[in-house]
Amino acid sequence: MLLRFLLVLLVVWIALTVIGAVIKGLFWLAVVGLLLFLGTAAFGAARRR
Repeated sequence: MLLRFLLVLLVVWIALTVIGAVIKGLFWLAVVGLLLFLGTAAFGAARRR
């Protein structure tokens, strides 16, 4: 259950990053999306161990 939730979060963060990169005025959204993606991936990796 937790793994599925983390995968959904990762997809949402990737979507935010892409939207932020496509729309130049929302570059900050790309940065926030990337940071959240990395944080979620690190959390998921730590929970699996």
